[in-house]
Amino acid sequence: MRFAVDTGGTFTDLVVEDDSGEVRMYKASTTPTDPIAGVLDTLDLAAADYGLSRPDLLAKGDMLIHGTTHAINAIITGNTARTAFITTKGHPDILVLREGGRIEPFNFTVPYPQPYVPRSLTYEVPERIKYDGSVREALDENAVVEVIAKLKEAEVEAVAVCLLWSIVNADHEKRVGELLEEHLPGVPYTLSHALNPSLREYRRASSAAIDASLKPLMGKYMGGLNSRLREAGFAGRVLVVTTQGGAIDAVDMAKSPIHSINSGPAMAPLAGRTYAQIDSGADTAIVADTGGTTFDVSLVRGGRIPWTRETWIGEPYRGHMTGFPAVDVKSIGAGGGSIAWVDEGGLLHIGPQSAGAVPGPVCYGKGGVEPTVTDASVVLGWIDPDFFLGGAMSLDREAAAKAIQSHVGDKLGFGLHEAAAAILSVATENMVHAIEDITVNQGIDPRGAVLIGGGGAAGLNVTAIARRLGCEAAIIPDVAAALSAAGALMSDLRAEFSGTLYTQTADFETERVNELLTSLENSCREFIAGPGADSIEQIIEFTAEARYPSQIWEIEVPLRGNRIADDKAVAELRDDFHTTHEEIFAIADNKSEVEVVGWRANVRCRLSDGIEWKVQEAASGVDVPDSRKAYFSDVGLVDTKVLRFEDMERGATVEGPAIIESSFTTVVVDPGASAERRTSGSLVINPASEG
Repeated sequence: MRFAVDTGGTFTDLVVEDDSGEVRMYKASTTPTDPIAGVLDTLDLAAADYGLSRPDLLAKGDMLIHGTTHAINAIITGNTARTAFITTKGHPDILVLREGGRIEPFNFTVPYPQPYVPRSLTYEVPERIKYDGSVREALDENAVVEVIAKLKEAEVEAVAVCLLWSIVNADHEKRVGELLEEHLPGVPYTLSHALNPSLREYRRASSAAIDASLKPLMGKYMGGLNSRLREAGFAGRVLVVTTQGGAIDAVDMAKSPIHSINSGPAMAPLAGRTYAQIDSGADTAIVADTGGTTFDVSLVRGGRIPWTRETWIGEPYRGHMTGFPAVDVKSIGAGGGSIAWVDEGGLLHIGPQSAGAVPGPVCYGKGGVEPTVTDASVVLGWIDPDFFLGGAMSLDREAAAKAIQSHVGDKLGFGLHEAAAAILSVATENMVHAIEDITVNQGIDPRGAVLIGGGGAAGLNVTAIARRLGCEAAIIPDVAAALSAAGALMSDLRAEFSGTLYTQTADFETERVNELLTSLENSCREFIAGPGADSIEQIIEFTAEARYPSQIWEIEVPLRGNRIADDKAVAELRDDFHTTHEEIFAIADNKSEVEVVGWRANVRCRLSDGIEWKVQEAASGVDVPDSRKAYFSDVGLVDTKVLRFEDMERGATVEGPAIIESSFTTVVVDPGASAERRTSGSLVINPASEG
């Protein structure tokens, strides 16, 4: 039995896969002050459903995969450790100057962003290694010890170390680490060359600083997760999802917690890709994961999930760069709990503020006073207040109506239903613009893609989004309400190893390159023999970070094999670079030679044979009428068919307007659209169908 848990801002999702392939889903409110409690709450729900005690259920489990936003939340709220930054003398402003760039080049009212570690906690040590690895100035160990004494006085809780050219010769950084262990025992530290051996100082420094700042918090969190699961009766393996779309052991995540930033949203594209292929055969899909707090959108392109190396926490150039590749996910504040408000100019906005899990939307009756997307959906008749979470929670429609009328309707001169419909309309437009950022703005026509809806709130406006984008179909998988958690069950163990070695195709250093590739492959083999020992299949892929001469940025080019054997292989690398460059930028200089500055090896260890799931949808025991009044902007308040998701036969169709409900999500089929339940269990919506 395997468990996958995704802790979101509002709900914690659990997907349980038993040994026969049967899958069940559960949701519980996230507990922001103690996220692990939310995990245990979902396990309580599962145990009750299986007719077992929680210890007996957990005793059957051999693996638990966890996705969490705990790290990113700590960074955003400023709850990371008090961190010091040690660097080469004369270069204290690496984190201040960054890499340049401005979102608004001519807006001089924007204050200069603060560095991740303040200058007051930045320390310089005398040393200097040159670009070729030779020592220009030996490390002054006495000065390092003096700096460590200052760290004690400053009561720092973590230390990041980034010395110039440590990626070529790491001796000085390693020695600083040894001195920290000797003179500052118990305080975690991160050495940039060990964490992120990339060429650029800012990216290495930033990743080291972020990683170090998370170590006390995430070490405690991962340790607490492990220990509390053990105490609860779980004896299996605990894995944590990474931002690269894979998973690693929780103990390893505690050592490099930067990989847990935004780990949950990285899983939705994995599930989205699977269902796009199963239900439509499409290799291009837009994956929209709508939770209670955020709307996360990602792509599947040519059957592959795009990555980005420009991963920022916050706005580009104003936030902080992680320095690591990540699944390319865009997030906006437009979830079910996003707050609707009217500005002084009379314009309606949705988010980015969210009611979250506490106090939640007004209709929850837990103290919320500002209307949200969920409140609007209740008022429109789209969500049944007596059947929320399968009847486990009753919603207050009257309180939601009063909040919408006073905060939105009265200010805009709208009636109640008009105001509620306007909230959903603006939320839809925000979501469409987020999707256009990763499709139209990257030269992708969304009309040629299918839309995959995930998250508890996905079905509310998935038809409207698909219509606005011109998509031929929108797919709501039967595990859509917990799409990220389902993606976690489909994930592989992953690790990436990299090294810096500059060479040119015109004068290629074959021997040195192959030595580095051999070293990277050995690291992959060690990973396979260690964490990946019980995996079903292992795949190692190599890439080169290459550019044209005088270019500033590199692009990744997959290698055809695991070595560069001869001149023919060098020529193939050059040709593949030209092809990749043209795919990305629509231009290539086929006569030019190519520079390679870095090499990477990715290892994937498959944990399961793929999905042949049978989703078990337990009856709620709540009687649901087969129709109710619901409001749609085009037709007003009309009688609307109501169906239970699990009661729809495979192959059954329904014409809109209709509402299809399950215990975890509500799918609104707008007038003029139709929906079909496929053999896979997914609901496939034709948004433009004639009703």
